[in-house]
Amino acid sequence: MATRTAPRTDASALAERFRAVRDLTVALVAPLSDADATAQSMDDASPAKWHLAHTSWFLETFILRDFVSGYRLYDDRFPFLFNSYYEAEGQRHARNRRGMITRPALDEILAYRAHVDAQVLAAMPDLPEAAQELIALGCHHEEQHQELLVTDILHLMAQNPVEPAIWPAARKVPVEMPPPVGWIEHAAGIVEIGHDGDGFSFDCEGPRHQTLLSPHAIADRTVTNGEWAAFIADGGYAEPRHWLSDGWAWVKREQITAPLYWEQRDGAWTRFGLDGRRAIDPAAPVTHVSFFEADAYASWAGVRLPTEAEWEAAAATYDPLGGNQLDTAGPVEPRPSTGGPAFFGDVWEWTGSAYRPYPGFRAVEGAVGEYNGKFMSGQCVLRGGSCATPRGHARASYRNFFYPHQRWQFTGVRLAKDL
Repeated sequence: MATRTAPRTDASALAERFRAVRDLTVALVAPLSDADATAQSMDDASPAKWHLAHTSWFLETFILRDFVSGYRLYDDRFPFLFNSYYEAEGQRHARNRRGMITRPALDEILAYRAHVDAQVLAAMPDLPEAAQELIALGCHHEEQHQELLVTDILHLMAQNPVEPAIWPAARKVPVEMPPPVGWIEHAAGIVEIGHDGDGFSFDCEGPRHQTLLSPHAIADRTVTNGEWAAFIADGGYAEPRHWLSDGWAWVKREQITAPLYWEQRDGAWTRFGLDGRRAIDPAAPVTHVSFFEADAYASWAGVRLPTEAEWEAAAATYDPLGGNQLDTAGPVEPRPSTGGPAFFGDVWEWTGSAYRPYPGFRAVEGAVGEYNGKFMSGQCVLRGGSCATPRGHARASYRNFFYPHQRWQFTGVRLAKDL
């Protein structure tokens, strides 16, 4: 994970941002026991305790170790335990075995975080610009892990047969069902996409470049739970003609019949969330669907998924700070759309684009350059952020990416069509 842009860093603003990011992470795990924070529900997810430690290891390694003279590691064992993908940083504990790290305990990990925070803040005024840029990168890196914390905790609790609520349910405000999908038309022409160099970006967001769009239209909202229930009722998961070959094989192999966390009880669809199991809100955006499901729904609806270039061209004039995004710890979930086209927040939106490098892309040198470029194979791009994305983290050029079968993130569907 790396940034291409390097705006001059305001040390006091950076310190304030650093504290806010680090405090939110701790708030997200406040309801968890040591057992909750240790368990790993699947290979794709990580224990909360590991997220807490890994984000601190990142700062200790790339800031304190590399820029603070005489700094000694908090614990010589931690680099092996809490490195993630950085081959340049040496051997590491296997990802699918992170749930076996029963010790150090949660309290010890929180003490490690407090130590790293104090050391970084003490060193910050005297750090060179390169180190301050890495602290900014560390904040963006941690925000990604905040979203993963939320979704990994949700997946873990969903495996518990008593389906515990992590936070009390938020008050539900009744809203009307959204009107039928409207379409935002875009004429043929050349557009520019990718980060423009103003402010922070990850390396995979650039270089900015031109691309040709054919005449098309993109939906003015995402697909709702009610619309997805109609897809199910019409045999959407039982009709192979709507599915890609790999998707149909996945449906049959995994016996998929509905979005993740959906279950029929007393003839009605329910969903499991951070506030426990409740009836689905038919007006809210459908979420926890895979690329395979998104593509099948689009086929059933007689349209398609947007390309990432189409999505970015449509979203460029909308405020990335708007929408339903993560502000504080709590039972986040997608909410019904009430304010017109909302391209940011609620659900990550699957596109029909493969995650591949833009023309002229080059990964930066060093270990922090490993994060994005080496994953540009077999994954699909999502855009827009979700209810679990920290506000201010996403932008129109932001490229998220997951494998086509994955759906434990807050992933949803916006449709597009050719004109």
